[in-house]
Amino acid sequence: MNEFAPVLDDEAIAVVRVLANDHVADVVEALNHEPHETAVELLCAVPFERLVEIFDQPELENAPELTEALPRSKASKLLTAMSVDRAADILRELDEPARSELLGVLAPPLRATLLSILGYPEDSAASIMTTEFVSVPSDWTVGRTLDYIRKVERTRETVYAIYITDPVTQLLLRATGLRRLITGEPEDSILSVAPDRIPVTVTPLTDRETLAQTISKYDLLALPVVDHGKILGIVTVDDIIDTMVEETTEDVHRFGGMEALDEPYMKMSFLAMIQKRAGWLCALFLSEMLTANAMQSYEGELEKAIVLTLFIPLIMSSGGNSGSQATSLVIRALALREIGLRDWWRVALRELPTGLVLGSILGVVGICRIMLWQYLGLYDYGPHWMLIAATVGAALVGIVTFGSLSGSMLPFALKRIGFDPASASAPFVATLVDVTGLVIYFSVALVILRGTLL
Repeated sequence: MNEFAPVLDDEAIAVVRVLANDHVADVVEALNHEPHETAVELLCAVPFERLVEIFDQPELENAPELTEALPRSKASKLLTAMSVDRAADILRELDEPARSELLGVLAPPLRATLLSILGYPEDSAASIMTTEFVSVPSDWTVGRTLDYIRKVERTRETVYAIYITDPVTQLLLRATGLRRLITGEPEDSILSVAPDRIPVTVTPLTDRETLAQTISKYDLLALPVVDHGKILGIVTVDDIIDTMVEETTEDVHRFGGMEALDEPYMKMSFLAMIQKRAGWLCALFLSEMLTANAMQSYEGELEKAIVLTLFIPLIMSSGGNSGSQATSLVIRALALREIGLRDWWRVALRELPTGLVLGSILGVVGICRIMLWQYLGLYDYGPHWMLIAATVGAALVGIVTFGSLSGSMLPFALKRIGFDPASASAPFVATLVDVTGLVIYFSVALVILRGTLL
């Protein structure tokens, strides 16, 4: 027990012992399932070193609220001992006056560092960088550098990457890995073992998506954040993974036609869940009303050929599905920088024949289905059943082609006007194709069935 530990019963003490000895990832997972009050009591009872390990895990849910619930003296001590980037993440999500109170009791150098990080936009490289990295002057030897790493290892987030700076200007010159140091001779210059190339760097305002692509492209464990040639900090690969998981989750939520959840699903309150979903559902419902308007426009045709209504769900779903496929492919390609805004015409030329072939395949399947049902006596489509089959087949070609084309172009349009392409979610694409699909379907029917059923 430590000076901040509350009085616990035997069962709670047993839980604390488990928290103190299990793998920290398992501990975090267990705490995430505990009620807030219980989690605070347990955290107050675990050894301080273990507490730091727990809060250093990005997977710890409600970390800002848990930090605020701790005694102020323990919370400030915790923020001091944590990695700087993780401490900044927690402070960024804290509300006033708790944030100012905690910042006020921190040591001036740490407070200045945290305020500097908090001053950058949330989606920038500098907002997730850590200032705890290994940097040495270019006039050091390999032996001196290794001795230095041994001394500061516990206070650095990673020692696998060593950054070499000019001893006078402090400009970043080279970067080397720990393996090269270990294999070098102690008396060798640090520059002699470093790769003879300029390090890959990013600016403080580089967005996180570009960060992830850069780390993946160059297969890096850490990426230095440089401003006017001077290294401010580094972004490690684990921070990027955590960030991309969050962004991917947001994109998935938007793609499903709702606002992104800012809390775990099971911890979202009923009212918050309604707020996140109701607005988008209302917007989709209002847009789907256009489908009813489209059907009203063809009310006379429906009265004359009621058999056409049997295939409306088939027509609408096929167009929506093809549009959703195209949207998913294009959004992913845009995210991976496989294509850019200038490639819209190339995508259009690719999706147009693709839509025609896919529509033809579905059209043939639809015609075969009508023929089979007619010949087997499962349903009588009337004396003009062949024309009905031709109508369904031709309509499917047009609708699937339009769905593929519009679904692939919508992300480009949204990105061009500054919106997140993920907002071109499947429900919106489906709504667009539903309305136009009905127009295409009944227009084809008017052409093929004129003089017979219509």
